[in-house]
Amino acid sequence: MKRFAELLDRLVLTPSRNGKLKLMSDFFGAVPDPERGYALAAITGGLDVRSVKPAMLRALMAERMDEVLFGYSYDYVGDLAETIALVWPSPHDGLRADDDGSVPDAHLRRNDDPTLTEIVETLDRATRQEGPRLIEAWLDRLDSSGRYALLKLVTGAMRIGVSARLAKQALADFGEKDITEIEELWHGLRPPYTELFAWLEGFGEKPVSAAASPFRPVMLSQPLEEPDYGRITPEDYAAEWKWDGIRVQATRERGVCRLYSRTGDDISGAFPDLLDYMTFEGSLDGELLVARPASVKSGEPEVHPHGGPVRDDIVVGTFSDLQQRLNRKSVSAAVLKKYPVFLRTYDLLQDGVEDLRSLTFRERRERLDRFVAHLEPTRFDISPFVPFESFEALAAHRRAPPHPVIEGLMLKRWDSAYVPGRPKGPWFKWKQDPHTIDAVLMYAQRGHGKRSSFYSDYTFGVWTGEEEQPELVPVGKAYFGFTDEELKQLDKYIRDNTIERFGPVRSVRAEPDHGLVLEVSFEGLARSTRHKSGVAMRFPRISRLRWDKPAFEADRLETLQAMLD
Repeated sequence: MKRFAELLDRLVLTPSRNGKLKLMSDFFGAVPDPERGYALAAITGGLDVRSVKPAMLRALMAERMDEVLFGYSYDYVGDLAETIALVWPSPHDGLRADDDGSVPDAHLRRNDDPTLTEIVETLDRATRQEGPRLIEAWLDRLDSSGRYALLKLVTGAMRIGVSARLAKQALADFGEKDITEIEELWHGLRPPYTELFAWLEGFGEKPVSAAASPFRPVMLSQPLEEPDYGRITPEDYAAEWKWDGIRVQATRERGVCRLYSRTGDDISGAFPDLLDYMTFEGSLDGELLVARPASVKSGEPEVHPHGGPVRDDIVVGTFSDLQQRLNRKSVSAAVLKKYPVFLRTYDLLQDGVEDLRSLTFRERRERLDRFVAHLEPTRFDISPFVPFESFEALAAHRRAPPHPVIEGLMLKRWDSAYVPGRPKGPWFKWKQDPHTIDAVLMYAQRGHGKRSSFYSDYTFGVWTGEEEQPELVPVGKAYFGFTDEELKQLDKYIRDNTIERFGPVRSVRAEPDHGLVLEVSFEGLARSTRHKSGVAMRFPRISRLRWDKPAFEADRLETLQAMLD
């Protein structure tokens, strides 16, 4: 457990990607089975500790510390696991020490530190009644670093700056393998991954994935920049719209249906309505969107003023609609009915037992046309091509897309094979320029991890009401887009201008004659009944701090409403 705790501490404090990769690779080489396999499962979210929940940890803490004092401590630290790890009383607090300051062994309840394997396997067998008492005993045996690792392990909220894919890359580096091999095996493996590590170290054969419908690593695109404009010709590249949903892979094999995110996470449980219509044998690459029958919205087919590829039998929902379905383990019947999903397909990777990835994009697209023709049209269709005769004509299409849920263009070489990763040249994405507004900082909250001591999460608003007595209405939140130095400046400004506190949130002075203006960039805008302003931003981030601009010169809500109209 000590080695795992040290790994987490160093990962949190190491900002660079390469540094994190080396830390994990070195750990896999130094720690034996099954300890390293359980550590890998914890980092990649492969453990599900059902016998312990955060509320149980709070209840344990209430037995040992005043609840109000703990609340203040949690507010200051900003992370539940870190707070408990720091304030958990030592088992020998209050015991009489010897003359040299040490506590006699006979008085200590501490034994040898538990191993990660002992903790995982014991909790796997424990009931919900047993789980909290096991955690309590281990917390008494561990130091603060070990307690932090234990609590991160059981809550599943690592927040150490390591994604599952980065951990897989560390495995690839450790075993000198291609990450695509590991990704294709991953969903057929189970902790503690002893067969995987044996293969990576050269002591065993490559594991054979027993999982039906495995994930196939996706092909990604590069942003199109000016030096490459001259390469884009209709002879060499196909153009299609870039839809504002989430990229997914829909696979059905031997009767098993799975839906994967672009990073290989199995998200099937959140989208049973799509899985019910996966009657094919193969693997599709596409964009998951919300789509309602046209009659549900207005009783009339949807027609966009610019014309173009808009189906007249469905209304494609916004990304805000899709968010109602994301990050759920299960979905209620009401949500399924209100936000039905469908797949706008881009590519065909597998047709029956035939792997098509080595074919050209032109050949795969012809196969895709025939493949999707046999599927339910309210759940599957094909992203249409955008015909163009010149780059200038293509640029005009990008400036005026025919549908509000389009965020730009995808450009794909006709002769490109489907290659995992992000190769330069075969595929480009040409997104629309982001929108920007000037907004006023209204509220701030502490971040997590290395930002837990800074106010780094910001709520901002725009003016509404009469010009003589304007009011601010919140329109979005952002927690990135600024440098570390700017974060320090923002943190100081917030502390100097706090007017109220609401738990962990600070209300910042924001008046026409006194306030900090933030230039906010965002990808899109949608109507929202959940927000007081009536609008919801897509991917807001802070692009500039406008120390020079008076607060009364920030934008008004009417500006955002005009963007919607």
